[in-house]
Amino acid sequence: MDRRAAEGALPGQLTLFDDAVPVVAGAGTRRLLQLGARVVEYRFTRSRRRTIGISIDASGLAVRAPLRAPWHEIEGFVRDKQRWILARLDEWAAAGRPRALIGASGESLPLFGEEVVLEVGAGRARVEHRDRSLYIACPEPHRRGAVRELLVRWLKARALEAFAPRAAHYAARLARAAPPVAISNAKTQWGVCTARGAIRLSWRLAHFAPRLSDYVVAHEVAHLAELNHSNRFWKVVETLYPEWRTAREALELGAASLPLL
Repeated sequence: MDRRAAEGALPGQLTLFDDAVPVVAGAGTRRLLQLGARVVEYRFTRSRRRTIGISIDASGLAVRAPLRAPWHEIEGFVRDKQRWILARLDEWAAAGRPRALIGASGESLPLFGEEVVLEVGAGRARVEHRDRSLYIACPEPHRRGAVRELLVRWLKARALEAFAPRAAHYAARLARAAPPVAISNAKTQWGVCTARGAIRLSWRLAHFAPRLSDYVVAHEVAHLAELNHSNRFWKVVETLYPEWRTAREALELGAASLPLL
C-alpha cells in the first residue's frame, strides 16, 4: 500500500492533518484534514491496535491508529481511502436525520421498506394496513401517546410474524432447530443471540426492506454455530447471507433517518 508523506500545502490551505484543533473531552482529538478541495473534521484516537482503521457514521469520520504509527503512514492510509471517505460522507449527509413521530394523520413511516401514511381515527383500538396507509383506530385519538403505543404494539407483532420464520429458515440451513425468537425494544442493537440459543430482534427492523432485516436474522442465527465474531463466524454469515457487507452499510445509513417512536 502506498504510504506517501503529506504533500506541502499552498498558502492558506490545510495540510492533510492539521494539529491546531483542540481536544474535546470524551471524544478523542478533533482534527481537520484536507481531502481534495474539501476540509473534513474527524475524530482521531490512538490505542493498542495493530492496524490503522477508519469508520464513518452519523457522527462523521473517525480515524484510529496504533500507538506508535508514524504520521506519514496514517496520512498515506487516509489518502488512499480519499474517494471512499468522501463518497460515504456524502451518503450520510443525504441520509437525513431522525424525526419524531407524533401519531397524527398525514405522518408517514417506513414499513418493510415501503413508506406508509398514517390515518388516525376514533374507534375500537386496532391497526389495519391498507395498501400504502396504516389506519389506526383509537378510543381517544387526540391522545397521541396512546396512538403511538398502539402503533408500536402492532409493529412488534408484525415483526415477530415476519422474523421468526426467517430465523427458522436460516437455522435449517445450518441443520439446526428453529430458535426461539422474541422482539426487543432495543434502539442501537438490532439483534442478540444468547448462550442458550434464543434470539431477540429489535422491532425497529420492521421499518426496513426484508432483504436488509434478513441480514440481521442471518447474523444472529450464525451465532448458533459460532457465539463470537471470529473469522469462523463471518464465514458462516457469508454462507447464509453473501451480501452481508452491503446490507450492513444500508442498515447503518437507513437507521439515521428512522422515525422516533
